[in-house]
Amino acid sequence: MDVVVFLIKRKYVRNEKVLYFVFGVRKSVRFFVWLCLVLVVWILLVKRGVKRPKETSDILNDITRGLASCLLGAFLWLLKTLFVKTVAAHYQCKRFFDRIKEAIFQQHVVEVLSGSPSRDNSGTSTSISQMFSELRRKKKGKRQELIKWLRKMKQEKTSAWTMKEFVDVISTSKLSIVADDDDEQKDKKITSEDEARKAANRIFKKVSGNYTTDIECHMSEKFIKKEDLQPYFDEKEVEDVFLLIKGEAEGEEIKKKDLKEWLLNVYNERKALACSLKDSKTAIEELNRLSSGVILFVIIIACLLIMGVLTTRVLLFISSQLLLVVFMFGNTLKTVFEAIIFVFVVHPFDVNDRCVIDGVQMVVDEMNLLTTIFLKYDKEKIYYPNAVLATKPIGNFYRSPEMGDSIEFAVDISTTVDQIKALKERIEMYLKENSELWQPEHSVVVKDFDDVNKMKMAFYFTHKMNFQNYMKRNARRSDLILELKTVLEDLHIKYHMLPLQAQLIGLGFPPLPR
Repeated sequence: MDVVVFLIKRKYVRNEKVLYFVFGVRKSVRFFVWLCLVLVVWILLVKRGVKRPKETSDILNDITRGLASCLLGAFLWLLKTLFVKTVAAHYQCKRFFDRIKEAIFQQHVVEVLSGSPSRDNSGTSTSISQMFSELRRKKKGKRQELIKWLRKMKQEKTSAWTMKEFVDVISTSKLSIVADDDDEQKDKKITSEDEARKAANRIFKKVSGNYTTDIECHMSEKFIKKEDLQPYFDEKEVEDVFLLIKGEAEGEEIKKKDLKEWLLNVYNERKALACSLKDSKTAIEELNRLSSGVILFVIIIACLLIMGVLTTRVLLFISSQLLLVVFMFGNTLKTVFEAIIFVFVVHPFDVNDRCVIDGVQMVVDEMNLLTTIFLKYDKEKIYYPNAVLATKPIGNFYRSPEMGDSIEFAVDISTTVDQIKALKERIEMYLKENSELWQPEHSVVVKDFDDVNKMKMAFYFTHKMNFQNYMKRNARRSDLILELKTVLEDLHIKYHMLPLQAQLIGLGFPPLPR
């Protein structure tokens, strides 16, 4: 079997789909082929060709049926293994392909920016496995070739073997920078947000200080230009890296704040992705154990049938017991099936996603096959059965696009049309000045009159983010409300209560003595 696997590997060295399933099911195939050979040898060399007494023939027939039963069991076990491997490959590729691609490219950018400026792109790799091993060994020429290939990949053309290598890279390594220690470059892992901020400061100081004189150094430390990235990346990559760090914000330079915020997002996303892959692996292992139990029961029944042990009475007894088990555990089996469908088919969230369930915002902390653990805003843990979640509408902030928001307020009925026009102009100017935070599309509308003394107005706008980071959303909204308050004060737009008539009525109490 080792020779067969070696020959298949030699022939299909470029076909990772074949290699993934060959290496994944080779133990099951080895046992199945071994039993096939044993059965063939038994039939050809022992059972046939000699006349034997009836008792001896019955014993040999029992042995033959036993070998056939084992062969059937090995075949069913092989199908089970192939099924689990297929589910795992499809599930991980469908759910995590884009996130893993982006995480590996971000890791590449961080390590290159923290290392020495060099553009060594030499070297070739003979297989995907070797390219990933070069990535783990930090050989820059091989890694550069892998990154270029990685950026061109498409999900529908990605094999299960390549996806397995992706998962291994994310699961077995952490985000790191290249730190200079006694004239030697060593990898330093980033294990906290504080270390991520320090790493961002170090990268910013090193990259922004390139190609500057002492006079220009003070000015250049305030931002990074595209020219500062050229010693680290190819011309095509410079633009991609600049947009990756800067985002959609306007400007031709990267500020320290931009770099720090980007590296914090990279660290948090990498941490969340590793947790998601760990939980997905746990769910697949639970599915494997569950399917193993079911297939083992089927194998036992099939073997007993082949051996002739199961008579009609025994089958009736087993059937009655199965009906009893279904009656007792029918809801449990239904719950397990619904949970499997929810996790591997529906899969509405991953670890660290902010979700809304029954009107309550919660963050996914852990996801298993049967249950999901959420964290509320006060860090209270809530356990939800997946079968229950399958019946509820679930909002997911992480998977949502850029989200809209609104602010409602009231102004006095005496506010003129010119003041409202000036208000709209000031709001539009503010959104343009902060284009890295807000989309330009917005609307300021008068909704209704109230008590003929005030106008209800609403300001609708769109963030350049979703509400996964809810604290950042609240901070942005707070700044916008304060700016709106300032604009209203500058334009003398206020709201005055109507005068109220008050009447004093004597209650008939006697006057107090003097």
